[in-house]
Amino acid sequence: MTKLKFDELGLSKEVLKAVHDMGFEEATPIQSAAIPVLLAGGDVIGQAQTGTGKTAAFGIPALELLTAERKTQVLVLCPTRELAIQVAEELIELAKYKKIQILPVYGGQQIERQIRGLQAGAQVVIGTPGRVVDHIKRGTINFSSVKMVILDEADEMLDMGFRDDLEFILKETPKVRQTVFFSATMPKSILDLTRKYQNEPEHVSIK
Repeated sequence: MTKLKFDELGLSKEVLKAVHDMGFEEATPIQSAAIPVLLAGGDVIGQAQTGTGKTAAFGIPALELLTAERKTQVLVLCPTRELAIQVAEELIELAKYKKIQILPVYGGQQIERQIRGLQAGAQVVIGTPGRVVDHIKRGTINFSSVKMVILDEADEMLDMGFRDDLEFILKETPKVRQTVFFSATMPKSILDLTRKYQNEPEHVSIK
C-alpha cells in the first residue's frame, strides 16, 4: 500500500496548512486509501482500528466538501459521547483555517445549548445516535442539505443496539449523499446496512 504525502492529495491550502500545523507530512495507509475515493465523491467501507488516523481519513474529505452555507452538510455518528467529543476536537483542529462551525451533540449535555448551535447553522454535526434521533423528533435538526454521512465505529454502534436509530437517521438524510462506514470488524449486520444505504462502496482495509 503506497503511502501518499498530504501535498499529493489535492487538498485546499487551508486544510493542508492545518495538517502541516498538526505535524503530519505523510498520510497513514487508511488515509492514503480513503481520502482520494472520498474526494472523488465515492462511498467507502473502511476497516481500521482506532489509532490508524481514520478520523482524518473521513474528516479531511468532509471538510473539503463544505460550502459557506450555514446548514448541516456533514453528519458523523459515533457510539459514545467520548468519541463524539474526540472527533469534534480533531475536526476543529483540521478546520482551523476554514470558517466552519462544528457541533458535537450527545446525551448528558444541555439540549438547549445544542439547539442554539444547530439554529446558528453548524455545518458539521457529530453526534451519538440517541441524541440525534431526539433532535430529529423535536424538529431541531434539519438534514435536507446533508452531503455526507459517516458512521464511525459502526460495529460498536450495532453492538450497543443502535441499529433502529441508525436506520431512522439515515432515512432522514437525502437519498443522494456520500455514505461512509468505518468499523474495526465487518460482521454481517454491518454488511447488510452497507448494502442498503451505500452506493457501490470501495472497501478499504488496513490490517
